[in-house]
Amino acid sequence: MIKRTILTAACSILGFVSASGSATAETIGRLECSVVGAASQEPIGDRDGHRLTNVQFACFGEDGPLKGAVYTGSSTQEWDGSQSTFLAAGGIYRVPGGLAVSQAIEGTSSVVMKDGKPIGNESSGKTRFKFASGTLAALAGKIARFETKPTGVGRFSLEYTADSSTDTVGTGKQ
Repeated sequence: MIKRTILTAACSILGFVSASGSATAETIGRLECSVVGAASQEPIGDRDGHRLTNVQFACFGEDGPLKGAVYTGSSTQEWDGSQSTFLAAGGIYRVPGGLAVSQAIEGTSSVVMKDGKPIGNESSGKTRFKFASGTLAALAGKIARFETKPTGVGRFSLEYTADSSTDTVGTGKQ
């Protein structure tokens, strides 16, 4: 009888934990990106390692609602050593029958090292789809989390997931 009670309690707890466990964020898109040209770096001059950078990039949508999209964008960041804060970032997404424009609303980045050498940057933050039409219209006004990871010299992956703290893509409510 005691074993049955313990087993019932354990199953109930496991069921409750499973039901209330963390939800997987909805993927809006995963893109593979390449830096276009050379990133500009401008020393600010007040201390070592304090600089502004600007990079232009082009991406291709590999997964999610942005699959097949061509994204062209840029990012301007203030670096302090190996850490940065986004000052401006965003771009235009193009798919057959649709367009969207995004603007980063917050973000940070840090240098990724391998064997003592920088191999790229990792970044994360939030972006807002300021405009969307046609086949991408559901993105209009939505906020998404973004994350980038280096994938090679001058290359990185970019993933967007729905930001559940403000809105999920496709609900139309803020």
